[in-house]
Amino acid sequence: MSDRASTSTGGATRVGGTRWIPYAGLLVLFWGVWGAFSGTPTSLYGYPNEMVYILWAFTMLIPAYFAMRGRTFDRRPVAAGYGLVVGLTGAGGQLVLFKALTIGPAYLIFPLISISPAITVLMAVVILRERIRGLATIGVVAALGSIVLFSVTSGSGDAAGGPWLILALIVMVAWGVQAYYMKKAANAGVNDATTFAWMTVSGLLLVPVAWIMMGAFPSDAPWQAPALTLGTQLLNAVGALFLVMALSRGKATIVAPVTNALAPVLTSVLSLIVYRTTPSVYGLIGIVLAIGGSTLMVYADESTGDSSPATSPAVPT
Repeated sequence: MSDRASTSTGGATRVGGTRWIPYAGLLVLFWGVWGAFSGTPTSLYGYPNEMVYILWAFTMLIPAYFAMRGRTFDRRPVAAGYGLVVGLTGAGGQLVLFKALTIGPAYLIFPLISISPAITVLMAVVILRERIRGLATIGVVAALGSIVLFSVTSGSGDAAGGPWLILALIVMVAWGVQAYYMKKAANAGVNDATTFAWMTVSGLLLVPVAWIMMGAFPSDAPWQAPALTLGTQLLNAVGALFLVMALSRGKATIVAPVTNALAPVLTSVLSLIVYRTTPSVYGLIGIVLAIGGSTLMVYADESTGDSSPATSPAVPT
């Protein structure tokens, strides 16, 4: 975790071709395991989602400490600006999600939120001028399709649109924008550790808001609830660090769909093993699309000359 996210040379930011792949793989591992067990404290012990957020915010301090060891904190205003945008869109989206889930159906909310990589890809293509061609384009479409399929359930009953729909769309846009600005920060020469430190600060800033939303401290919760929450949310926090590192080294148009498609694959496999659940037809199709689409994107990224450093316009500081 100690190598620089990017190296600024002659007014441009140079980003390695496939150096993002190991970090994306670790992200999929940590978020895949987290996804399989993240709902356990609430489902088993009725632990409030807001309390899960609060404990998550404090677990961010652990990877932030290790990320900052031996690193220089970037004190430039541009680093603080991008860092706060990344942190507040991520943490704020989490809080809005909790509210949406109290008034709307999860089986409709999560498919909307899971399309957030489409926002990242669109912004990267239009603003950062990143280009995707040929097999990579097919891979992006397949990955985005798999993300939606993973979230589709066989829930019965109709759910009318309402405030939950607006909140879900807000979360989708917020998390798509977050990934874009992670890439933007890297292009400005901000190192991974600094971006993640600001993410940690942002998460902690919203703890009082979560506390107010919760209303009362769950003093009657058994010790297993906070212990399990801390363990699962630490996986979430470390995965967030790997997301920053992957996006700083690869194209946002590739990294965002790959990671958001493959993490649910691991979650599904673990759920199959641990909970003895079988994926639906949609889930099976999603697994095929996720693996196939991600393979196409990685192959295209390796074979189109990305192994030589690419340049992107420098961001004025």
